[in-house]
Amino acid sequence: MIRRFSVVVAVVALLYAGIAGAESLFGGGSNRSITGASTLAPLAGSEAGGTVTSSSSLSTVATLAPTTLPATTVPDAGRTPTAADPARIYIAGDSDAGAFAPYLEKLVGDTGVVTTTLDYKVSSGLARPDFFDWPAHFAAQIPIVNPDIVIVTFGGNDGQPIHGLNKQVDSPEWRAEYGKRVGAVMDLLGGNGRTLIWVGIPNDNEPVNTARLKIQDGVVRDQLAKHPKVIFIDSWSVFSGLDGGYAEYVMDPRDGVSKAVRSKTDGFHLNTTGAEILALHIAVAVQADLRDRGAAI
Repeated sequence: MIRRFSVVVAVVALLYAGIAGAESLFGGGSNRSITGASTLAPLAGSEAGGTVTSSSSLSTVATLAPTTLPATTVPDAGRTPTAADPARIYIAGDSDAGAFAPYLEKLVGDTGVVTTTLDYKVSSGLARPDFFDWPAHFAAQIPIVNPDIVIVTFGGNDGQPIHGLNKQVDSPEWRAEYGKRVGAVMDLLGGNGRTLIWVGIPNDNEPVNTARLKIQDGVVRDQLAKHPKVIFIDSWSVFSGLDGGYAEYVMDPRDGVSKAVRSKTDGFHLNTTGAEILALHIAVAVQADLRDRGAAI
C-alpha cells in the first residue's frame, strides 16, 4: 500500500464530485456543531492554553523528547477493523485539531469500526518545546493509546523564532531546524505500522503572516518528500481561491453552496463551517485507509 502526499488531489476530487458528502460516505446523520474551538490563542508561550484529551492530562510537560517509542507500541499487523475490534484513531495537535475533531469524530464514528482519542493543546506547536513538548508527550501517549491511525496538525503557532535558536522564520537555520522537528515527529508517529495523516495549514489574509505560513508549509512538504507514506491534507489548497490566493468563501461539498469558512476573529482560523469542510477531507483519507485494512464500510 503506497501513500503519497499527493493523495490530497484525489481527496479534493472525490469531495467535489459529491462522493464525500457526510451522509453518503458515513451513513447519514446531522452535522455536529463545533462550539468555542475555532479561534486559536496567541503564539505559543503567551498563555497556558487548554486541553481536551480522553487519555490523560497534559498538565505536566516532559523536559526530554525521546525519538523512539517502545517496541510494544506496534498495532496488530493485518488486523481488520470491525465493530468488535475497531481501529484506534488518535487526533492530536494545536487547537486547530480541537476545531475539526468533533465533526471528524462524528464522520468516522458513523463507520462503526473505529474509536477515537482527541488530544490537543491550545497555543502549542513544534517551535516552543519550552511551552509544550509534543515529541515527549507523544512518546508517553502512543504506548497508552496504541493507535492504528494518527491525525496530527501543527503550524498556526510556529511562525516565531524557535526556542534556543533565536533565528527568524525566513532564515536557513530556522528552516533546517523546523524541518528536523517535523521529520522527527513524522518518524515517531508514522512508524511501526501506523498510518499518519498530516493536516497542513491554510493561508492568511495578512501578507506578512502568509509569508511565514508559506515557509512553514514548504518545510513540511520537503519532509513529506522524505516520508512518502505520510498522507497529507493540503489545507492551503482547500481554502484558497482559483487563483491560489486567500479565500474567505469556499464551496461546501455537502450541498455545493459557497460559504464563509474563516473565523470573524481573524483571517487565518476556520469557523465551524470551515472546520467541518476540513474534517470531510480528512475523513475521506481515513475511510480509504480503513478499506485498505479490510474494513467492510
